[in-house]
Amino acid sequence: MHDPRPAVRLAIVLAFAALGGCAGWPGRSPAPAPATAPAVLLVSIDGLRPDVVGTGLMPTLDALAARGVHADWMTPSYPSLTFPNHYALVTGLRPDHHGIVNNTMRDPALGAFSLGNRAAVEDPRWWGGTPAWVTLQRHGGHAATMFWPGSEAPIGGMHPDQWRRFDARMPNSARVDTVLDWLARTDAARPTFVTLYFDQVDHEGHAFGPGSPQVMQAEANVDDALAQLVAGLEARGLRDRVDVIVVSDHGMARVPPGQREYLDDLLAARGLPMAAIDVVSRGTAVGLAPAAGADVAAIEAALLGRHAHSECWRKAELPARWHYGTHPRVPAIVCQADIGWVLTTRPADAAAGATDDAPKDAPNARTAMAHATGAHGYAPESPEMRAVFVADGPRIADGRRLPPFDNVDVYPLLMRLLGVPAEPGDGDPATLLPALAPGR
Repeated sequence: MHDPRPAVRLAIVLAFAALGGCAGWPGRSPAPAPATAPAVLLVSIDGLRPDVVGTGLMPTLDALAARGVHADWMTPSYPSLTFPNHYALVTGLRPDHHGIVNNTMRDPALGAFSLGNRAAVEDPRWWGGTPAWVTLQRHGGHAATMFWPGSEAPIGGMHPDQWRRFDARMPNSARVDTVLDWLARTDAARPTFVTLYFDQVDHEGHAFGPGSPQVMQAEANVDDALAQLVAGLEARGLRDRVDVIVVSDHGMARVPPGQREYLDDLLAARGLPMAAIDVVSRGTAVGLAPAAGADVAAIEAALLGRHAHSECWRKAELPARWHYGTHPRVPAIVCQADIGWVLTTRPADAAAGATDDAPKDAPNARTAMAHATGAHGYAPESPEMRAVFVADGPRIADGRRLPPFDNVDVYPLLMRLLGVPAEPGDGDPATLLPALAPGR
């Protein structure tokens, strides 16, 4: 049955624009804006693929892209996972340089890190580099984060001035209202850098796979939140005082039922038990190391090289295009699953364990065997892993389409818009100069 909701939302957006609902859109002069410095609002839609832009499924996002700037796609950093890439966006450093090398990792001094380990997530020793909010505040500015990896730890001795611990139960509308209240402040503490995070598209993508009705509904829900955001900026006279940048951290690939390859089987083919290795992360981007006292040569003979649905390397021999493998937290052997496959262990499946994105991102393993699901963490050059970049605002060019670029190039743009010096990083400041309005 045809779903009329995308068309209805598009009609609302267009009518709103025609009435002057968005400052700078044809039809009406914007409401007077308060005398405040321009702000940057960085919005992440976790797991959103760029092929949705322009389809009418997310009419508010389409309108932002048509009015401002959008890229064909943005290439995530390796591994194409949530925490490594969100932190790359705000530091300009690849995961191999900022230290968040996976959603699940180990450090000889710090122990284990995972998304559900609150003590680790809030420990600044895990987080290398300097995120944009820290640099801005060191230069006298103010920042606020409505959820962003890294913002829950006092990096460099400081949190953002306003921040929230991640809470998946917080409705999108409440997230937007909080951000709007921050931006509407008229005191000296008004933030000029704000983040906003939506997790539903990623969550439904893992559970049901990209393109599923559940994912399309999640996309519609997030687009409604974007519409609320745009309307709220206009109502507060801020539409021409805020540059809105919408990104995603990675895409999503479909995982058909049963498409799992097992490390146990690879080892058993050489007569080795699972106890021979220490699995640090499993799922798609897999890290492991020989167990203490194990026969390293035998383990390498069993694992290194091409397998039916994956490939494994010594960390120092990973493909150069991934810029990965020098950080001490990268395990000795890294295995990459092929698109649409998961690389795990039989004990993990038997225990209904989750993939490397547990607990937020992954469905129950038994569920994964029953119906198609979704995963990311695949090679970042894979089309399914491509991410979104859309920007619109007073300092953003009008109606411009950009070629693909790497996500570490976003950070220099953020710092230019914030008017503070960028820290040394892996991004190219020239890449996104075409995204800026003339004279910016």
